[in-house]
Amino acid sequence: MDRRHFIRFGIAGIGGTVVTPGLVLAGAAESPMAGGVYHTADAPGRWSKKVLSHLPNIEVAKQAQATTVEVFTRHTIEGYQHYIVKHMVLDKDFQFVDEHMFDPLKEKEARSQFSLGEYSGTIYVLSVCNQHDTWLNVAEV
Repeated sequence: MDRRHFIRFGIAGIGGTVVTPGLVLAGAAESPMAGGVYHTADAPGRWSKKVLSHLPNIEVAKQAQATTVEVFTRHTIEGYQHYIVKHMVLDKDFQFVDEHMFDPLKEKEARSQFSLGEYSGTIYVLSVCNQHDTWLNVAEV
């Protein structure tokens, strides 16, 4: 490979690493990872019959300067055999905000509550099933 081709491919590679993360993070539901790495209502992948029982439902309540988010996954808890492992909340930049781990021997439903303080904007909520992967839903707070 001569020097000109090397420089041209090097610049193209740098450009790709700068642009690609923005494209992936721009719309989680439209990402090529949806339906594979994680699942959404529109991209359930191999679990199309599991959307209603695995997609996290998000309820947002704003009071004065505090925002509370309640997450509920309509999923039965069958001990450690089949259950929702956890709920996770990520901010608009996909940064970790909070999580709730479920104990299938003590909890009867996959319901969690998160206090987001004064945060406003997009949140991404993940519901992780021990058999049917990770499910993502989006809300504005």
